[in-house]
Amino acid sequence: MKLILTSLVLTVVLCLGLRTLASPPDAAPKRRIAITIDDLPANGANWMTAAQITTMTRSLVGTLREQKAPAVGFVNERKLYFVWGEVDERIAALNMWLDAGLDLGNHTYGHTSINRGLKEFEDSVIQGESVTRLLLAQHNMKLRYFRHPYLDTGRDLETRRASEAFLAERGYRIAPVTLDAWDWMFAIVYDDAKKRGDVALQQQVVKSYLAYTTEVFSFDEKFSRDLIGHEPAQILLLHASQLESEHIGELLDLIRKRGYKFVTLEEALSDPAYSLPDTFVSDGGANWLEHWTVTKGVTVKNEPHAPKDMVDRANAIPHPQP
Repeated sequence: MKLILTSLVLTVVLCLGLRTLASPPDAAPKRRIAITIDDLPANGANWMTAAQITTMTRSLVGTLREQKAPAVGFVNERKLYFVWGEVDERIAALNMWLDAGLDLGNHTYGHTSINRGLKEFEDSVIQGESVTRLLLAQHNMKLRYFRHPYLDTGRDLETRRASEAFLAERGYRIAPVTLDAWDWMFAIVYDDAKKRGDVALQQQVVKSYLAYTTEVFSFDEKFSRDLIGHEPAQILLLHASQLESEHIGELLDLIRKRGYKFVTLEEALSDPAYSLPDTFVSDGGANWLEHWTVTKGVTVKNEPHAPKDMVDRANAIPHPQP
């Protein structure tokens, strides 16, 4: 009997040991991320034709749909009217987002910073609703989200709180940002290289952009944990550009490999982090990790900076404001 019990114990111990060896190491945190894309119908709507915008949009929303990545595109309606005779085609590009099951939000009519004055900002919010609200209604959807141009939320707390009350009265929820790898800056260099047929530089831009994105993610993930005790459902800021339309698939692969699940903006905003105290005010815009950092009085150290060669190239290229 004693021999049988000893064998049984050894068998159990051996099985548990084998199970332990077969178990994978601790899994990465269960990460969630919402994709948001600014400056629709296109970040380069100042110089792109309606046909180019259509091609860019078809590629961008097609990849998002194939990859099952929900997204909200934030519209500057002034860009619909840049070229007389192309308005219908530019509006059709917005409809492509909704037809693909994606959402649209308001980014003001003319990409108007709140720092230009509260009244001008509010007027631009209202003017920026006309077409977008109608298109959403045609898809049985409502206009729910607002994104501040330049991420400017106000120079003083009184202005900020007044604007927040105004937006809430109009049915908006503000779309914060926690991850921003300056894709708009890389897109400037990419567009210029594409115009000149410089394929080698285009490849260099993509490589540099994805490498910098990895740096930003690594830093902000750890900083989130240190700052608020957990990684919130992150909200990524991108822009409607040729760079993203042609390479967002690579970006989404990178994000998936970091253990992220793509979620809607609504789900991301349910994270308790977005109810944290936030008294950030500044002349310039900032993401919400910076908002919480300033509110808590914490100093940020060793944050990554965009590669100097790309910054210098972008600064050397004339480009209009969004």
